[in-house]
Amino acid sequence: MTDTPSSIIRLSHNESPFGPSPRALRAIEENLAHLDRYVRNELDELTAAIAAHERVVPDQIVLGEILDALGLFLSARGGPGGEFIYSEPGYTALVDAVAPAGGKVIAVPLNDRHENDLPAVASAVNARTRAVYLVNPHNPSGTVSPAAEFIAFVRDLSNRALVIVDEAYLDYTPDPERRTVAGLVRDGHEVVVFRTFAKIHGLAGLAMGYVLAPAELAQSLRQIGIGAFHGLNRLSLVAAQASLGDHAHITAVRTAVAAERESWHALFRASDVSFSAAQGNFVFFDAGRRHGDVTAALAAQGIALKQSYPALPTWLRISIGLPHHNALARQIFADSLR
Repeated sequence: MTDTPSSIIRLSHNESPFGPSPRALRAIEENLAHLDRYVRNELDELTAAIAAHERVVPDQIVLGEILDALGLFLSARGGPGGEFIYSEPGYTALVDAVAPAGGKVIAVPLNDRHENDLPAVASAVNARTRAVYLVNPHNPSGTVSPAAEFIAFVRDLSNRALVIVDEAYLDYTPDPERRTVAGLVRDGHEVVVFRTFAKIHGLAGLAMGYVLAPAELAQSLRQIGIGAFHGLNRLSLVAAQASLGDHAHITAVRTAVAAERESWHALFRASDVSFSAAQGNFVFFDAGRRHGDVTAALAAQGIALKQSYPALPTWLRISIGLPHHNALARQIFADSLR
């Protein structure tokens, strides 16, 4: 658990300052001497480990941080005019990628609890809908839809359109196994699940994630080179596999983040500041003033924040950093309220 490599304290991209698993670091060190060789068994070994972890068949897995490639593929496959529904404000990597192939983005505002507005999302689906993209826990609000309700919603909606669920932050919740929609992929529904090693695993610098998808879609993605060995690197593959098996590290990071997140929420409650029920590795709150006023005060102390959200101009997202970084940021914010 170390400081960031520069003098800037970055509480802006939901990175994990707690570092990778020691097992992942060892795997990287052991493979540094083999960078003259192409990827071979490492791809199949990680795929097999993910298949066992997620209880899907390997044919339903595509490796890589491929949200943008997936968006472009789906937009191009059906021709121009396809609609892609997502929650706003929200993470836009997938929907940003659909425009070159003629895709159209349909933004559905969050509800008054800053959750995915599931009824409104369902109402937006029509014959032109190519895919629905939902992030759960949501980014930037961190809210999580009720487990049983969300799984049932995704199952029913997948009868009308492909549903892509981004679970990048799900491992920060205390019960990810109960909340994941991976079971719908196993059961053959038109559902795609995205996961990443960039968040709780602390491997953002190695750019490794994966999707669980219907076998036919997964095969189509692989046929055009997405998830192929030449687009992946040995260090990402071995680090991800090692981290996937280090349950103690994941639990320790989850516990540390939850404690820091609650310290922020306690400050918000004491200061009568509106905030969302965030369950990721960040908090989301109404600063009650222009975004630039708060970020400038923090920037003066070397703390970088996420940009503002036009749909919620006074709301801020702050990533969970190391405890002393969080304490400094909280103190600066508390002082700004006086």
